[in-house]
Amino acid sequence: MYRPLTAEPATAAELAAVRPDLLPRFTAGLPGARAAVLTRLWRGLAHDPLPWVERREPAPDGLTLRLRDGRLLSGPVPDPYATDAYVTVVRLDGRAYDDPARLMTALEVPHGAGLAAELDHSAVSLALSRANRVEDGPRWPVSGWEWERRVVDGHPYHPNCRSRPGFSVADQLAYAPEHGPVVRLGLAPVGAERCLVSGDWPAELRDGGRVLIPVHPWQAEHVLKQTPGHGPEARPLMSLRTLEIPGGPHVKTALSARLTSSVRDISVGSIAASAALSAFGESLAARSDGLLHITRTLGAATADSPELAAMLRESPSVYAAGDERVVPVAALATTGLPGDPAWSAEFARLALTVGLRMLELGVALEAHGQNLLVVLSASKAPVRLVYRDLADIRVSPARLARHGVPLPEGMPARILTDDVTALRRKLFGSLVAGALAGTAGSGRALGAALGEAVRDLPRTPDLDALMGEPLPTKALTLMRLSPRTPGDQWTNLPNPLG
Repeated sequence: MYRPLTAEPATAAELAAVRPDLLPRFTAGLPGARAAVLTRLWRGLAHDPLPWVERREPAPDGLTLRLRDGRLLSGPVPDPYATDAYVTVVRLDGRAYDDPARLMTALEVPHGAGLAAELDHSAVSLALSRANRVEDGPRWPVSGWEWERRVVDGHPYHPNCRSRPGFSVADQLAYAPEHGPVVRLGLAPVGAERCLVSGDWPAELRDGGRVLIPVHPWQAEHVLKQTPGHGPEARPLMSLRTLEIPGGPHVKTALSARLTSSVRDISVGSIAASAALSAFGESLAARSDGLLHITRTLGAATADSPELAAMLRESPSVYAAGDERVVPVAALATTGLPGDPAWSAEFARLALTVGLRMLELGVALEAHGQNLLVVLSASKAPVRLVYRDLADIRVSPARLARHGVPLPEGMPARILTDDVTALRRKLFGSLVAGALAGTAGSGRALGAALGEAVRDLPRTPDLDALMGEPLPTKALTLMRLSPRTPGDQWTNLPNPLG
């Protein structure tokens, strides 16, 4: 049934050259990796508003999609909140496909060839990540980067969960967080007169009249075509372009490679607004009754280019005290804690309390599993949240005004909206359909946790919408098949609360 596309033999050949010890585990892991990506793709095919799907029909053993050209695509009953690889085969007009890239090629839809190549790369890259998995055993990580290394499979719902088309095997081993590397950052000296600096740029990153901008080594080699010098050692985090300096801040670097969906550079506008957004974040946290901390941006700089820019952000670990641990929500599934329904309900209650309170105030957080972290007590109870990276929040001036909160100067226009649909999509799509769903691991478990959590929450129009309307989420597959459509596209999922 399966014939390899380009990425698999190329990856195997590279791996044989740079890490031959991983080749047997990589090869053995390919079927499971293909199933994991196929599961994510089937989620998108079953739920995204794809223009070439005429209708979706329940079948005795699953779901059938009737395509506009008359063909039938069938697979198992889709659980849009499942995180296990439960889809092993999808059938197109009776022919079985266990490989997501070959299925996408066979569909012959607009822009499908490009997505097929990305799916091919996603599957082999995922197999590589799993082949080099580090097991902590009973020991819980201490450092933030160790927690983030545990997120081996990447995004729980994106079919491009491990797509890194600009990265060779050697690049992935050298720079991807799940492989646990130490990365040596570069320092690009730029004349201060050419730089836009926001916040406090530290003295150790200045050299006379020059600003030293931290540069990811991949960016230096492939985009800037230079070696900008030796900077500090750091550990890559989940976003790959953000790195943790041991004992110091997190450094968000420009990385002009397509990862999952988008190119990871840093816009000049983001640098200009970083200080205002950071101060705004501090004011938000002050209104959370101690349940939310937002990491501060310490400084940001750019040489007037999205390809040469960096932000320094405080580490989330500063918000832990004593025996507390700060854990990225994406890593919670590796702890075993979500297997306890009472713990899951308690975590959902905390997350919804904070998210809905901020939304009522006028701020919709993009609280997905990467941006959102939870502080666990010594007994492993969820006690408060930490949020990082305010770049993609949405802010409602009208809601702020209703609560007597002035809109700060310098806020980017693109994040301002009073559209209630846009505000709820931002929060519900990231927090509920993303962070909480990925932690729960199935629609049934998510519904149970939410059902317990909402009983104790004050009723508001936003909560009523969450409880009574379909759950919005980004149409990730549609977005990859719509390269000329800017911005996010959305779909609705069955409400897990029934």
